[in-house]
Amino acid sequence: MSQRQYRNTPKAKPAGGYSHAVLDGEYVFLAGQVACDRADDKATLGDIEAETRDAMDLLGAVLAEFGLSHADLVRTTIYMTDFDDFEKMNAVYSSYFPKDRMPARTAVEVNRLFGGAAIEIDGIARKR
Repeated sequence: MSQRQYRNTPKAKPAGGYSHAVLDGEYVFLAGQVACDRADDKATLGDIEAETRDAMDLLGAVLAEFGLSHADLVRTTIYMTDFDDFEKMNAVYSSYFPKDRMPARTAVEVNRLFGGAAIEIDGIARKR
């Protein structure tokens, strides 16, 4: 039985009592990332494309802590405060994956996100 591993990336500050990711067996469970989690405090809030890019880049940094990449994601959940921005978000999000290897995904419109962010993205990846 493998031992559970907990990791944080230095590229972001956890905003509370949680780990950026937990490895359990073959799967890595990734906490949601928002642009305002950036360690350099240079988040571009209010621009859905920039926020999506920041969230995806932060997920990539967390994945890299386990030697993984976006290609290893098998499932994501996207939380957005305004579905009118869906097409813009989707264009940026989709650019992180080969067209024939998109993870399963759910998108949900929510009332509010931490720090005034417009988007938060979490995921599950599988080690191969």
